[in-house]
Amino acid sequence: MTEIEEIASAHSGVKQAYAINAGREVRVIVNATLINDDEAILMAREIAKEIEERVQYPGEVKVNVIRESRAIVFAK
Repeated sequence: MTEIEEIASAHSGVKQAYAINAGREVRVIVNATLINDDEAILMAREIAKEIEERVQYPGEVKVNVIRESRAIVFAK
């Protein structure tokens, strides 16, 4: 599981990466100001390809790249 997290964390713009469900899923949180939607899709594909090449695992590994943008305003 740590190898999957290391593969994901090695990409630029990644803030955090977590392998969950016994390594069957990896959630990658990216910086929304550095990575746009298209780059997030490409990053997910690149991470999945690297996992296929470097890690031995049974079944599938789901790669989620999460790019979140928030707008918070207070009314007084």
